[in-house]
Amino acid sequence: MTTVDFDPGAAAARATDAILDDTLHSTARGVVVDSPPGAGKSTLVVRAALELADAGRPLMVVAQTNAQVDDLVLRLAEKNPELPVGRLHSSDTDPYDKALDGLANVRPSAKAADLKGLPVVLSTAAKWAHVKVDEPWRHAIVDEAYQMRSDSLLAVAGLFERALFVGDPGQLDPFAIVGSEQWAGLSYDPSASAVTTLLAHNPELPQHRLPVSWRLPASAAPLVSDAFYPYTPFRSGTGHGVRRLSFAVPSDGSGPDRVIDEAAQSGWGLLELPARHTPRTDPEAVRAVTAVVRRLLDRGGAAVSERSPEPAPVTAGRIAVGTAHRDQAAAVRSALAELGVADVTVDTANRLQGREYDVTVVLHPLSGRPDATAFHLETGRLCVLASRHRHACIVVCRAGVGDLLDDYPSTEPVQLGTLVKFPDGWEANHAVLAHLAEHRVPWRP
Repeated sequence: MTTVDFDPGAAAARATDAILDDTLHSTARGVVVDSPPGAGKSTLVVRAALELADAGRPLMVVAQTNAQVDDLVLRLAEKNPELPVGRLHSSDTDPYDKALDGLANVRPSAKAADLKGLPVVLSTAAKWAHVKVDEPWRHAIVDEAYQMRSDSLLAVAGLFERALFVGDPGQLDPFAIVGSEQWAGLSYDPSASAVTTLLAHNPELPQHRLPVSWRLPASAAPLVSDAFYPYTPFRSGTGHGVRRLSFAVPSDGSGPDRVIDEAAQSGWGLLELPARHTPRTDPEAVRAVTAVVRRLLDRGGAAVSERSPEPAPVTAGRIAVGTAHRDQAAAVRSALAELGVADVTVDTANRLQGREYDVTVVLHPLSGRPDATAFHLETGRLCVLASRHRHACIVVCRAGVGDLLDDYPSTEPVQLGTLVKFPDGWEANHAVLAHLAEHRVPWRP
């Protein structure tokens, strides 16, 4: 498909129609949808839920976190305020977003029996695992299915007859608090993602993909697609020049200002510090990250996009800082507070999944490290950090990561029978670094 004849709206509509057709009319017990970052997973889930409800088919929706569940409930209520919706929650003191209490069509309860007969009931996989039913739901939708472990799917599989699984295969693998080496290579590995195990046992299930990212700009989609989704490529929903960043205050010539200008022009910026092995909470790197954020705010950034033809201020709430570790995030938060910066999101890749900002500032997972461990090389971690932005991504990193990758071969044991994740961390990191090198701003703080 050439650039000239590619219509992102039409391509997305065709994919969605095919998915909904299989969901409503296929005889298969499951339908799998792969979605790149910002392709409209939640929009698809809400539309599928509304169409199943309109068809008179009772539906349960499974999400992985309470925040995801509450977001879907709010979206459903916005699209159809008349549709009765059940929010099944835990018995904790603050189990759901209190914004749901203001919705007349939403009935929250800690007991599934109280919600019996409602067209749509939503909850987390952890809560659904404790539900017992006499008759299963005709349909289920599993949101963020690649974040769901296969043992969690097994715990709820008896609650429904057919299911739509929607998720992003490039994101981080499901989290497990215990070692999973003893199950590696087995078809019933409980730590594997729900989709991986589902397809291993049911390879004939219909599989679809959403072909357009509405989040990533034209400057970012090719890199993220090639580096992390080589077998399921996607395009940006917007063309070059549609989104623009500008600043009211000119550059002062410093490294942070120069990398901000580079990112505003090209969509990417690499602020490269001198090569050095450092503690994980590298003080110079943390100061560099916070200096970039402070200057983004001080210079009065404004964004133009298909959503806002008039320049919209890039406020603190539209900026995020991404790190690999929680102690790094804590160090950045503390340093930002010293600079008087509040309301900027600072979190790890795990917690930034599914979220979207105008500009992101990323502390590279391998910056200053003497080694390259499996944790730091996990493809999904870099993918999440590089795919949260609508306009620009600025990476702060010490020089020498390319040499580290070349000099530090993998020492992880090879497990027979395991599905090899492609691309691996070395390949993805090299692809991203090669692209960032074109937008490098060396700086000695």
